[in-house]
Amino acid sequence: MLTPVADPFDTAGLRRRVLAAWTDSPARFREDANAEEDLVRGGYRDRLLVELAQNAADAASRAGVPGRLRLELVDVGSGAEVLHAANTGAPLDAAGVTGLATLRASAKRDEVQSVGRFGVGFAAVLAVSDEPAVHSTAGGVRFSAAHTRAEVADVPALAAELARRDGAVPVLRLPWPADGPPPAGYATEVVLPLRAGSRAAVRAALEQLEAELLLALPGLAEVEVVVDGTARLLTCASEPPLARVRDGERTTTWRLATRSGELPAGLLADRPVEERARRGWTVTWAVPIDDDARPVPPAGRQVLHAPTPSDEPLSLPVRLIAPFPLGPDRRHVAPGPVTDALVAVAADTYADLVRELAGDPAVLALVPRIGLAAAELDAALGSAVLDRLRAAAWLPAADPEEDGTRQPPTRAAVLDDDREEPVAVLAGVLPGLLPAGWSRRDGAPALAALGVRRLGPAQVVEAVSGISRPPQWWARLYAALDGADREELGALPVPLADGRTASGPAGVLLPADDLPVARLGPLHLRVAEPAAVAPPAARRLLERLGARPATAAVVLADPAVQAAVEESVDAVEEGWDDGDPAALAEAVLALVAAAGTVPGELPWLAELALPDADGAWAPAGELLLPGAPLAAVIEDGALGTLDPDFAAEHDPAALRAAGVLADFALVRAEDPDDLDVDAAGEWADAVADRLPPGAPPPSWPPVTAVRDLELVADWGRALPLLAALPEEAWADVVLDGVPVPGYLRWWLSTHPVLDGRRPDRLCAPGSRELQGLYEPATGPEGVLERLRLPATVDDVLADVDTAIDLLGRLGDPARTVPAPVLRSVYARLALALDGVDVEPPPRVRVAPDRVADPAREAVVVLDAPWLQPLADALLVPAGGAPGPVADLLDLPLASERVPAVVTSTPVRRQPWAAVPGADLAAARLGVPELTGEVAVHEPLLAGEVAVHEPLLAGGRAVPWWPGEAVDCVDGSPAALGRALAWRAGAWSLRQALAEAFAEPARSADLAAEDAVE
Repeated sequence: MLTPVADPFDTAGLRRRVLAAWTDSPARFREDANAEEDLVRGGYRDRLLVELAQNAADAASRAGVPGRLRLELVDVGSGAEVLHAANTGAPLDAAGVTGLATLRASAKRDEVQSVGRFGVGFAAVLAVSDEPAVHSTAGGVRFSAAHTRAEVADVPALAAELARRDGAVPVLRLPWPADGPPPAGYATEVVLPLRAGSRAAVRAALEQLEAELLLALPGLAEVEVVVDGTARLLTCASEPPLARVRDGERTTTWRLATRSGELPAGLLADRPVEERARRGWTVTWAVPIDDDARPVPPAGRQVLHAPTPSDEPLSLPVRLIAPFPLGPDRRHVAPGPVTDALVAVAADTYADLVRELAGDPAVLALVPRIGLAAAELDAALGSAVLDRLRAAAWLPAADPEEDGTRQPPTRAAVLDDDREEPVAVLAGVLPGLLPAGWSRRDGAPALAALGVRRLGPAQVVEAVSGISRPPQWWARLYAALDGADREELGALPVPLADGRTASGPAGVLLPADDLPVARLGPLHLRVAEPAAVAPPAARRLLERLGARPATAAVVLADPAVQAAVEESVDAVEEGWDDGDPAALAEAVLALVAAAGTVPGELPWLAELALPDADGAWAPAGELLLPGAPLAAVIEDGALGTLDPDFAAEHDPAALRAAGVLADFALVRAEDPDDLDVDAAGEWADAVADRLPPGAPPPSWPPVTAVRDLELVADWGRALPLLAALPEEAWADVVLDGVPVPGYLRWWLSTHPVLDGRRPDRLCAPGSRELQGLYEPATGPEGVLERLRLPATVDDVLADVDTAIDLLGRLGDPARTVPAPVLRSVYARLALALDGVDVEPPPRVRVAPDRVADPAREAVVVLDAPWLQPLADALLVPAGGAPGPVADLLDLPLASERVPAVVTSTPVRRQPWAAVPGADLAAARLGVPELTGEVAVHEPLLAGEVAVHEPLLAGGRAVPWWPGEAVDCVDGSPAALGRALAWRAGAWSLRQALAEAFAEPARSADLAAEDAVE
């Protein structure tokens, strides 16, 4: 029995009418039972709290008060739990009760702002409870499966159907009055005794209830959730376009974009009557933002809120709240014209949201990704949103002059480089350029979907070609592009110092600090504007692209500079039509000064056209500095003089480096053939003659010479100037390991520079070997030291020319020769002149103070010393080389003039080993024992042999005579010593051997002396 309670809503009348309808038509009972069963089977357990919150929001909206909802799970003992849902707002009324008890109907038909979905919300309670009740300040109502089952069982017409359904009845069709007011401060409370098996799910739903639910329920300001006595407060404070949602201590700010309107009636023709009466709509997009107003897409899967969560998946990382029509399952959107219209509205609203967000690349996360749609509605939304975003002006501009303005993606571009500096430099050059952060790779897919152009280095180069910007701007650009792909930067413009622009860095000169850029215009070089290449990063980039670092020395060595210099004189003579020769001279001299060029380092500088004292133009190398010491020693007028005013305006060191002469100038070359000096070829031939006979052509090292020696008129004053030249000018040249005289010493030695005489025809003061043959040189000591005058015969013989001169001097009767020199001088000359075609001298020296004329006197070269007593001719000292000496002098050998043989008979023959003193002689020869025989004649006679005639009797006495088997001697120790020395091939030991034979009794003493070192 039910306890009687007040029945303000006439629930009894409602029950009677329903039961009557079921009795009259059991099919109606079956229909209601099936409908409710469908709702229960729809799985509304997970939507229960949402539906309760939705009803609370509607009640608050109807009453025009802030909505509050309190959800509390109460343990009532014995494992039973009751869910209480108390809310503020309009209390339950009769129409509401009717709506609750009438399936598929609602009391909210005329409430445009209501978010409830026509009675479905309350039906969700059946997912967890069989005994739901609603307590209100105006009265209460409850529903009961058990009581409904009892009522139906008393109706015979329904008994069979009830049995067929195993007692299952439509719970929400029969209401009963309920007693008990809602909690203080609330207008209504829903009480749900939980069915066994649903308690854990309800507890979990309460714990996981999101505060963001309030975004879809604008009439609900807060939800309090109480579980096990612990309360959690969820609130939403709306300050359009922001909403601050709080869950306990955590607050999240959401950015909202909302549009409202009314659907055309024609679009709703096929929708239920309740929807046709409610054509108003509000679409809201919401996205969390951080403290900098940047969007922070919510984590996890997004679904459509229609307005409460549906099962319609969305790939957009933004919450959508919109009244899309749902299908019969109340979970998915029903396709049709209403959905299409709301898709269009939602896309427009989405563009509003994105447009109003901060201009930060984080917004790119909100751009739909093509091909990632989760369902049909999601695909339609993504496509429509992307169309709107492509056309909307929402992207920021990097150009500071466009600060605050937005642009559509169709105008926008991003660099393929996310660094700040490249974007900052190019912001005013590339229209529509986005800030640097928008270039990051993680945003590339979104930008590509929007159609934003991505610009690489090649496109940047194309964009900057032809523009005019200050040098500092170009410096920033180069530094910003450092590290980019060199293949795409080949045409990168480079401003030049002369105002031109190079179409690419290749070959451009990057000026060093020492380069006088401002003065280089006349050279027409591609020198970069210094300010444009000042940063190290800028230089590094341009060098990678083919530009060359340019010090003054590098620029001076540029072939274009050399060509301009070498052509400058001809250009003046032909009528200068490209600027001013003075400007060219200024530019070159500035480079020379900056490079620290030394005189002679760049010989071609001597071709630079400079003004002379007569107002004409001449090569620098043919001009003298005013007052130059060289002017006093050369022939008058041989060289011009530099214009005094021009000379006063320029650094003398630079002028000299350019070839203008102050004193004698050095000339350098890699080979004598490249030396433009007097007799360079003759010097090369002369020094090559000093190499060993048969040697291959020499490999020349770099050589140094002195120019203008042939112009000297006053050698007395010129030689000190030459002596003061650097050591380089006087140094020997080493050819294949053989030192030979350098050009300067050779030239001076072969010209009459010492009081009209050639130095190589004089000897060094104090020379003893050459005394009598050469006159000693006189002059400043420093000059004589530099000339290295000959002091010995070897000095003379080192050069073919001086050796030939010595050969003639030996035959000069006015000269004398030191006896030690005469002994070997002809032999040494023969060796020095071997292979040289030399005319025999008309006279030859036969004694230190005597010469002979072979044409008038008998002169021979003694080649067989035993013939000397028979020669009857003047003897030329052979110095151990009679054959070469005879060939050199074209003289006969003594053996050719004296064909004699021994004519006497020996008195005895004996072995050399038997001669007294033989042991000591053998020891002095270094042999163990003497071999052979010796014949003693008393006297030894030798005579000439007539051709085809028998030997004539008689002959002349000679001391010794060699033989093949037997040597002949007159018996004297001297003869013995000479004969044995000749036989042993030890001619220089003849005196030592003679001593051994002269004093055989002293052999032991003499041997002891030999042992002393």
